[in-house]
Amino acid sequence: MAGRWGITIPLEGLPMREHREPLQEAEAAGYTDVWSAEVNANDAFVPLAAVATWTNQRLGTAIAGIYTRTPTLIAQSAAAMEDLAPGRFCLGLGTSSPAIVENWNGVRLERPLERMRQTIAFVKQALTGEKAVAANQWFDVKGFRLGRAPSAPTPVFVGALREKMLRLGGEMAEGVITNYIAPEDARRVASVAKDAARQAGKDPEKLDIACRIFVIATEDAQVAQMAGRFIVSGYLTTPFYYAFHEWLGRGEQLAPMMKAWRAGDRQGAMGLVPPQVVDDLFVFGSPQQCREKIEAYCQNGITTPILNIIPTARDPQGQREQSLKWLRDLAPR
Repeated sequence: MAGRWGITIPLEGLPMREHREPLQEAEAAGYTDVWSAEVNANDAFVPLAAVATWTNQRLGTAIAGIYTRTPTLIAQSAAAMEDLAPGRFCLGLGTSSPAIVENWNGVRLERPLERMRQTIAFVKQALTGEKAVAANQWFDVKGFRLGRAPSAPTPVFVGALREKMLRLGGEMAEGVITNYIAPEDARRVASVAKDAARQAGKDPEKLDIACRIFVIATEDAQVAQMAGRFIVSGYLTTPFYYAFHEWLGRGEQLAPMMKAWRAGDRQGAMGLVPPQVVDDLFVFGSPQQCREKIEAYCQNGITTPILNIIPTARDPQGQREQSLKWLRDLAPR
């Protein structure tokens, strides 16, 4: 099995306060990592702060948005997590999406590559405990110094889709985080990031390539197709993700869906999601089939698979039961 085996929290159907026992059981069953998601429910840091006191797993944010926080606050949050879980915390940073940044938070999502570069540089400087300064179009910070700096460097991961951000992660960070890819896509993602690490004078084999892998909780292919089409039509029609899949070579496959979506035909777009795309991007089937596909990601360059269990039940109790069952069934041992 893969050296690392992660899980995304919170699990659907479970309040965060009820995660302690399942995550302790998951740790005993071989899950090495717990990574948080940040969309429209919890933030990225608070759930991990709780887990830090429950288990000895590696913890990571996947991702903490850089437009909705100042770099000073990011450094403070990372330092607090490092204080709670010394040597076990990974700071995953990302630009997020126009919907989250602009529509929900009222912030302009501009020049994401340069914003990420400036943020990483400041946060890394601040986490050393030295005075950190920054002056650019987004923030002007003078003389900030962390009051409780980590005793050792905190690994930084970059949420990355296309080539430029993957290269930035390989150059400046200790890892990259990607998602919504097929196992075969992992080769290209890993190759680009590792090449940038090599050119920056780093050991490319030490670069951690993390991937959130979406597991639809069903053995029924028809049910999985329905759930997958709904997700694909909602996510892969956004500008960042559609461009990502054009880069990966799925532009022609997804073009009819995108045309319908842009015309305002949401239902039609969902019906035009190619079945092969769902088969490629999602994990479903028997526990053995799921584990084999997750292993395929790892064989193609993913060093940290992060399972994201998607229940097919609609009621909270059903979601809870499916989340816990699939967490157990997909344990590496």
